[in-house]
Amino acid sequence: MSEKCIDYKGIRFPHLSTSVEGLTFLENEFQAQDNDLFNITYPKSGTTWMIEILSLIHNNGDPTWNKTVPNWGRIPWLESPGTVQRVKTNADRPHLFTSHLQRKLLKKALSGSKAKVIYTIREPKDVVVSLLYFAKMSVFYEEPETFDQFLKDYLSGALPYGSWFDHVKGWMEMLGKENFMFQTYNDLQMDLRGSVVKLCKFLGKELDERALDSVVENASFQNMKENKMANFTLLQDIYMDHEKSPFIRKGIIGDWKNHFTVDQVDYFKNIYKKEMQNFNVVFPWDTIL
Repeated sequence: MSEKCIDYKGIRFPHLSTSVEGLTFLENEFQAQDNDLFNITYPKSGTTWMIEILSLIHNNGDPTWNKTVPNWGRIPWLESPGTVQRVKTNADRPHLFTSHLQRKLLKKALSGSKAKVIYTIREPKDVVVSLLYFAKMSVFYEEPETFDQFLKDYLSGALPYGSWFDHVKGWMEMLGKENFMFQTYNDLQMDLRGSVVKLCKFLGKELDERALDSVVENASFQNMKENKMANFTLLQDIYMDHEKSPFIRKGIIGDWKNHFTVDQVDYFKNIYKKEMQNFNVVFPWDTIL
């Protein structure tokens, strides 16, 4: 076990941003309220992008909040010690949350609640490449020795927040529930406006064309990359070294092709097909596996 991680129920978590006490509370005592909204992702799957979009929708397209308050202050990470404390004490309790937790750790909290869950999914080969660069620049992960070993750790669930497969399959068990929506990173990239319209419908939020235009403009990848309230440059270098890699890097589909060898692609395909063989949801990337 890396000194940078703690273990909870067989899953690794960064010790600087989580605690066993907090995770225990969230799994066993936390209760979601009907007006809560959860932005759920596996790491590096569009988390920050969705925070920007949801912040803008929440404020009817007005970008002021996005430009003046860091994203962790707008839609905070549920599992962070500070958020856990706010929820425990009900002190200025937030109703908008971001989380990387697997569903099994929030199943009790969401049971019987009308709280809405938006689950964003990204092509898993692109996820591991994005994670690779994040691990190089972030104190929350061990420095990768090689991409080959990092890929094996990723596919075996040895990285923080556990297995991509367990994460996706767990949350997609909610598919069909009226309070659950899944969003692909592909759709955000290829049709941001269409994705915003669908999100607004799910949230019961009516925005006029001008407000929609503002959401799309201010949530563009380039605007997000340049916004210090979104790009994590406000954090001290002891947490993230942006000279090694920017937190918000490329945001494209298919960057994995610049990193995977033929053997690594075959290795990935074999494990993916085995893990997802009984999974009945087809993702955009499945057609090219």
